[in-house]
Amino acid sequence: MAEIPSWHITGEWFDNCSCAVACPCTFAQAPDNGFCESVLFWHIGHGHYGDINLDGLSFVRVGRWEGDLWAGKAKGTAGIFVDDRADERQAEVLPRIFGGLVGGFPALVAALFKEGRQVRGVERAQITFEIAPDRAKWGTEIVGKVKAWAMALTGPTSLPGKYPQLMNPPGSETGPGQLVTWGKSTICSVDAFGYKFQWTTNSSKHIPFDWAGP
Repeated sequence: MAEIPSWHITGEWFDNCSCAVACPCTFAQAPDNGFCESVLFWHIGHGHYGDINLDGLSFVRVGRWEGDLWAGKAKGTAGIFVDDRADERQAEVLPRIFGGLVGGFPALVAALFKEGRQVRGVERAQITFEIAPDRAKWGTEIVGKVKAWAMALTGPTSLPGKYPQLMNPPGSETGPGQLVTWGKSTICSVDAFGYKFQWTTNSSKHIPFDWAGP
């Protein structure tokens, strides 16, 4: 096996899932009803893997897992979409980083799955997305396969232009010290890799990431 080079990526992550607001995972609790069906999205603002530039690339994982993730009792399956703008080297590296195969925080998350994570398939795809600068809304779409859109959570006592955020989350999906912005899914629909589910008005949240390895 080739030696793993140093790598570093920064960017934005969000999910849309089957759990109710607010997502129990971010509080280091088991998912609602013992399972989670979800869309996970990453966009790399700046990054590299050795001499491979990863700026501006996106990555989507869809799937289902069961059990308490943070207790190390989860098991799950997933399907992966790699940005079709990635060249051959970039497309090879992205699943390795996000799958936890080359160290960093993703490796810590991967180790929490007691039986590993079965990958049903990997596809290249045109991934469109939007993340509002003020985090008022975010979402991603892969035509005919994935729709995951959300609005930041608001309510009768919300201040205009202000959205609920959590500091020091006990179960941050992108690692310690990140700021979570809470949202509510408007649509979370998947028809790919044998998964077929649709959720509305369920949990969504946005968290930045800053990872390095190995």
